[in-house]
Amino acid sequence: MEEVDLIIVGGGVVGLACARATARPGRTVCLLERHPRFGTETSTHNSGVIHAGIYYPAGSLKGRLCVEGREALYRFCATHDVPHRRCGKLIVAGPTDDATGLDRLLARGGANGVDDLEIVDRDFVRRLEPHVAARTALWSPSTGIVEAEALVRALHRDAAERDAILLPAMPLVGGDASADRFEVRTPAEVIRTRAVVNAAGLYADDVSAMLGGRSFRIHPCRGEYAELVGRSRRLVSRPVYPLPAPAGEHLGVHLTPTMGGNVTVGPTARYQDAKDDHEGDRLPVEAFVEPTRMLLPSVAPGDLRLGATGIRPKLSRDDTTFSDFLIERDPRQPRLIQVAGIDSPGLTACLSIARLVSEIVDDVLS
Repeated sequence: MEEVDLIIVGGGVVGLACARATARPGRTVCLLERHPRFGTETSTHNSGVIHAGIYYPAGSLKGRLCVEGREALYRFCATHDVPHRRCGKLIVAGPTDDATGLDRLLARGGANGVDDLEIVDRDFVRRLEPHVAARTALWSPSTGIVEAEALVRALHRDAAERDAILLPAMPLVGGDASADRFEVRTPAEVIRTRAVVNAAGLYADDVSAMLGGRSFRIHPCRGEYAELVGRSRRLVSRPVYPLPAPAGEHLGVHLTPTMGGNVTVGPTARYQDAKDDHEGDRLPVEAFVEPTRMLLPSVAPGDLRLGATGIRPKLSRDDTTFSDFLIERDPRQPRLIQVAGIDSPGLTACLSIARLVSEIVDDVLS
């Protein structure tokens, strides 16, 4: 039976960031990833936006860790040659929108410490994005974009260089807890560990149940994307978002240029039971035409094609109420650290989430 100090379950950006943050001389850290490749679920199936920290209630983990994580991520990307761009973002109010929603976002962002937001007029928007329809907008210069696949590779490299043991194609299949350790079962072996970090994304509820942790449910929420094609990809050069609904967490179908030169349109939001169904009952490309035209009126149906899909791990199906990250030492199993419900802004906040988790791990292992 192998013995380690810490097992991390889940090899997305959060799990890999936790591996690099918790690994140190004299401590054995082992990460288990169920897929043959790291970061193949939520981490690389999203808009790839580095968020500023505008949308989340003051005092929330999402708000605090997004603002902290944003700057940490920019530094990490610059140091590790991860393609990224601090390009800014426009959140636009259209002809029928209540523009006071921008004031609310400005105040919320300011309460989170985002101190560079500005409400701008139509002329400002036209100078930046001449093809975007807006009578006014909120300008967020700290927002950016990142190549998520390259970020996964860089986190993997850095964790490995810190001597974390990274095991792909190694799912957790069960575990038993005692007062001072877990015995964790994989298809290959049983590993004894002093602590476990549950960063299993869509499967975090299953992992918690296997290890006798607190009960919660992950609700898979599928987001579908379209892409602009041909010359239409030149119509926008930075993320452009609609003004979100006054209540709820969905930010609306938005336009996001990628580091590879594409422009994605999405995501939509639809709850489903399956955690791995990315393609069943896809929306037709026509469903994206009107949401795109709300931002880019010149787009024609032929300028769009279907794109990728992603599935977010939500802790609640109620999109009219705010749902924060779940990051805590488990109340039932004190040697289990829960890192669950990491939807947006989880990519942006991965390094700050890992810093917080590392502090909890230090406490558990002390």
